[in-house]
Amino acid sequence: MSFNGKLNVLCIGGGMISEEVVLPTLFQQRRNGKIDKIAISSLNSGILKRLQEVFPNEDFVPYPDPATTDPDAPFPDLYRQALGDLGEHGLVYVCTPDHFHTRMVLESINAGYDVCCMKPLCLKVDEAWEIIELAKAKGAYVFTEYHKRKDRAVRALRYKFRRGELGEPLYGHAWIEEPKYMPLKVFGAWAEKSSPFEYIGTHYADVYYYVTNLLPKRVVAWGQKKFLPKHGSDAYDANQAVVEWEDGSAFWIQTSWIRSDNNAAMTSQGMMFQGTKGEYKADHKDRHLNFETDDKGFEQFNPNFFKAYDSWDSEDGVEHVGYGYESNSQPLEDVLKLKTATDGMSPEEAVAKRQEMIAAWTELNTRALPENALIGVAINEAVRISVDNGSRFVEFGEGMQPRLA
Repeated sequence: MSFNGKLNVLCIGGGMISEEVVLPTLFQQRRNGKIDKIAISSLNSGILKRLQEVFPNEDFVPYPDPATTDPDAPFPDLYRQALGDLGEHGLVYVCTPDHFHTRMVLESINAGYDVCCMKPLCLKVDEAWEIIELAKAKGAYVFTEYHKRKDRAVRALRYKFRRGELGEPLYGHAWIEEPKYMPLKVFGAWAEKSSPFEYIGTHYADVYYYVTNLLPKRVVAWGQKKFLPKHGSDAYDANQAVVEWEDGSAFWIQTSWIRSDNNAAMTSQGMMFQGTKGEYKADHKDRHLNFETDDKGFEQFNPNFFKAYDSWDSEDGVEHVGYGYESNSQPLEDVLKLKTATDGMSPEEAVAKRQEMIAAWTELNTRALPENALIGVAINEAVRISVDNGSRFVEFGEGMQPRLA
């Protein structure tokens, strides 16, 4: 069947990131004429019932159906039926906890679909290589949603660095910290399987690689468990890591899940970078736009990530804007380009053309395609190994495999 310019999209997972960013992006892109059918698969129909209430004017196919299913009955494998029903010209968004990513990405590729996976791509280098090899063989597009790559504050750093204005890298520092309710409530079911570094710190590990194109040489990391274990979770309160890169520069990343629940913004984050010719400093939390209302109190409002505004084109419409929207739209735009470029080709010709286009994007290192996303996976795994082994140094061998030094 020839391509009509619209994709069928399946979102696997109905949690916070789906509700707040991914689904509003997909619904808006459907209004823009780029998506046909949207399906959502989640663990139970209660989650999908909530999404129907949050988005009362948006149609989607639910797996399982709230109209016929016990809201608490679990259906952990129903996404496979949703994959089977997706139809031709499909794109899958994997928005589940990190430890489910690998099998869902691999199954989506094997089902013949392109994929957008929330960061990190996976948790082990071995798994990343399995995804890399399968995606290459199939000509599949697999995008890891590192939305900091679309943040204009980060793009400005990359732009000036690549033009030599900052000189050679010396050192840097980044911080990204979230409140206690994230591991205790929002991620309570799986926070112990992750850590603040693996879940949010990976953003800044990827940023340094995205900006400099350098590979990591070795890592040393620390972790603390003082508050959360006393409140029902064996997750780490905080993790810190230092990454030494192949050129000898060093980058410190501090992360935590124990900021006050009364924080004026959900995530405190920022970065500095020192080069031989210049310095970069940015507070990625405080964009100097604040509200104070009876309902919400004091609010630090970040207009850059993902916010709703009045539509330019309708009286009561809403338009979502920001680097979160741009990042989640990028795989949709790329897959549309791939589909258009290969429309009418034989399967063999289409795979070859896809491989050529994806290889060119990988070389650019603008999108976090599998070989680019591998760096964040490797640093994540190295941090876990270092913390589990008394904060010993971890080096990277062939294929970015981490090993104790």
